[in-house]
Amino acid sequence: MRKLTLWLVVMLAFAASAMAQNISGSWQGVLKAGPQELRTVLKIALEDDKYKGTLYSIDQGGQGIATSSFTKDGPVIKYAISQINGNYEGRLSADGNTITGTWTQFGMPVPLTLARATPETAWTIPEPLPPPKTMAADARPSFEVSTIKPSRPDARFSLLVNRSGTMTSTNTSLADLIKFAFDVHANQIVGGPKWIEADKFDVTGKPDTEGIPNPAQLKMMLQKMLSERFQLTFHREKKDLSVYAISIAKGGQKLKPTESPGNLPGFGGPRGNMIVRNSTIAEWASVLQANTLVTLDKPVVDQTGLGDKRWDFQLKFTPDGALAAQAAAGANGGAPTASDPDAPPDIYAAFQQQLGLRLESTKAPVDVMVIDRAEKPSGN
Repeated sequence: MRKLTLWLVVMLAFAASAMAQNISGSWQGVLKAGPQELRTVLKIALEDDKYKGTLYSIDQGGQGIATSSFTKDGPVIKYAISQINGNYEGRLSADGNTITGTWTQFGMPVPLTLARATPETAWTIPEPLPPPKTMAADARPSFEVSTIKPSRPDARFSLLVNRSGTMTSTNTSLADLIKFAFDVHANQIVGGPKWIEADKFDVTGKPDTEGIPNPAQLKMMLQKMLSERFQLTFHREKKDLSVYAISIAKGGQKLKPTESPGNLPGFGGPRGNMIVRNSTIAEWASVLQANTLVTLDKPVVDQTGLGDKRWDFQLKFTPDGALAAQAAAGANGGAPTASDPDAPPDIYAAFQQQLGLRLESTKAPVDVMVIDRAEKPSGN
């Protein structure tokens, strides 16, 4: 009887240990990003002896995002979500009720502790928002209402479109707005008063047409607003300029067709890590040449011949402020510029190794905008 009791105790202890190590279920924790606190829920399922997870950010709409990888090696738990360039690594506590670790997104680590939720403690996940309505493809919208006011000196640059289609920009100069609206590099803007670069504005524009505009429609509205509110007039000329040309490298391109057709193109990521979704190469080129985190000092032109095909990709590189000097010297060796031997390559090598594309300095005929007139914005 004593042996049977001892065996039963051992089996119960083993079962309890096994249950503690089974991490299936709902886990939750608060992600603190500066002054902002975001409630995070991770639902873990065990399927065919493999763990899978779905992440919910409750305070950002509650839309579930599936993990792209998930591993459990003893107490060490790791998962990644490539869609948002995020990953987590944590350690399971001995009682199996807490995972203490770090969430890293766009290279920025933030502590995150997840606690196993019970029916009594589980946070309610809100119903996901319905897909935003897009503007009719044949619509030719204008801003029904637009406001322009001087920006605060400490404001950060941004240009966003929300679910209702309203555009907002902060700390943007007239030159910034021109570059976005007309797909031009700073080197393609000629003339105009000095204030078009020096003065910064916050701009809000509400479309007169329902839905989220596509990039062409957004630029159309912005062009009309610049003409009406800044009295912008210009003419175009063709000039041979130094440019960065994107072409297909020997061996062929390595791009992945988009997984989100029909959505607006998306561009994001910190310095040295660009995340691109549902974009043509031409659209990406126009963003690349205006991206201050990349600091390309010339217009970027698409010479790939890939046309309107849309792609999802990520480009990791070590930023280098001497891109023009490298190009002039033909230095495309790709050696990391940082002291870290594991640092990504320079942008030239990253193009070729990761995308199967080439970024080369050359000369090409491009359009330039010659500013004939620009006035400080009229009253709101």
